Parts: sequence; structure tokens; C-alpha cells
Amino acid sequence: MKKGLIVFLLILLFSPLLVLADVYVKKKVHTDEVSMMGQKQPATDLITHQWITDNKLANLTEDQSFIIDLEKNVVYWINNKKKSYLEITLPLDITQYLPEQAAQMMKDMSFDVSVQPTEETLTVAGKKCKRYDLTMTIMTMMTVEMNMKIWATTDVPFDWKKFQDKMVQMINPMMPMGQEAIDAFMKIEGFHMKMEMVMNMMGTDMKTYDEVIEITEKTAPPGTYSVPEGYSKQEKFTFEDMQRR
Repeated sequence: MKKGLIVFLLILLFSPLLVLADVYVKKKVHTDEVSMMGQKQPATDLITHQWITDNKLANLTEDQSFIIDLEKNVVYWINNKKKSYLEITLPLDITQYLPEQAAQMMKDMSFDVSVQPTEETLTVAGKKCKRYDLTMTIMTMMTVEMNMKIWATTDVPFDWKKFQDKMVQMINPMMPMGQEAIDAFMKIEGFHMKMEMVMNMMGTDMKTYDEVIEITEKTAPPGTYSVPEGYSKQEKFTFEDMQRR
């Protein structure tokens, strides 16, 4: 499983849906430099812009974005550099959109997830958050281990419990985790405002940090929840797509 796709799935898992009005979330994301298999990827810093409304979510960055549209039952994955997009039908079966080798890896996956609530609190973007320690092992042709510190809050302008239920309905058909793993994720109460993640793949640690720097209710600009005009449709992810940070 490539890092880019894993991060894409984690964003889906920790993204809220089912709100009454547009909510804007601005987040900064940093990934440390990493060397793997003789190749070096430089450190990256980016800003993500999330727009959330009742049945839609847009997660927008300079290079790539995705849009969840529950009214149309689709997810649009958008490559802004190639000016292309992938239309993924819900309920999500990601294996239909992967190269054959990657699809088989996904089918063979198994998960071990543990979440431990802590008493530590932190204020992030004006919201009081509680820290949860999450460990996840993904077993397939290679083993991927992730250790995360997640600071979450229930002080958000949407129903975070409904969002949890909706995310499980979307994610579980795509990468069946089993009830034990789902129950572990459900221990995280609220929307994640800050995360520190160390992911070990092939003996190499990859470190990513993200933090919400603004969360507010306001009207989304026109076109926020749709594919930009002039973009061409692609049928499947390429290996290049999956390797992107």
C-alpha cells in the first residue's frame, strides 16, 4: 500500500459530514524528509482547505483534492497538476480503481487497531481538545505500522457522532476492518484538530504533522463542491497517483 493512498483514506476517516451549514476548516500539514529504496523525498508543507456542508465535503490542496457528494453517491479525486479527476461510486470499493497489483494488496489487507484515551488536553484553534493515542498495523504483502497522537474536540458546529457513523459506512466496505477495529476508532470522541503520525514502512519512519488553524461557519465559494471545468476524467489511479504525498 502506497503512502499517498493511505493518507487519502485517513483523511476520509477523520473528515466530518452531516452539518447544517457550510463549515470551513483550514489546516497546516507538514511531512518530514524521507529516504526509501534509494530515493529521497524532500520535506513538504501545505495548507488544506476543507469545506463541509450537509451532504458534501471538499478537501482542497494545491496539487490534489477530493470531494464527497452524498447526494450523487460519488467521491471525486482530483489531480490539479494533471487537470484530471477520478469518479468513484459509493458505496466505496477502492479496489475497482487501483492497478491490479495494488488492488490485490488491498484485498489481502488485515488490520489491528488500538485507541487509548489519555487525560492530556490541548487548546487548538481556540478549541479544548483531548488526546488519544492510536496504533494501527496494516498487514498485507508488507506490514505498515502507524502510531498517532490525535487531539480531538466535540466543540464543533456539526454532529460529530453522525459523522463517525457515516465515515464507517463509507470506509468499511472499501477496506473491511472488522468490528473490533471499528470499535477502537469509535473511542475517539469528536473531530480531530491536531495529529502527529509516525508511519513505518519497510523499516523507514515517515513523520507527518497536521493542525487546524481555523474553523468557522461561512458560505463556500461557488464551485467548491464540483470538479473544475476543463478537467479530463481518468478511469483508475496510476502508481504515480498513489505515491503522491
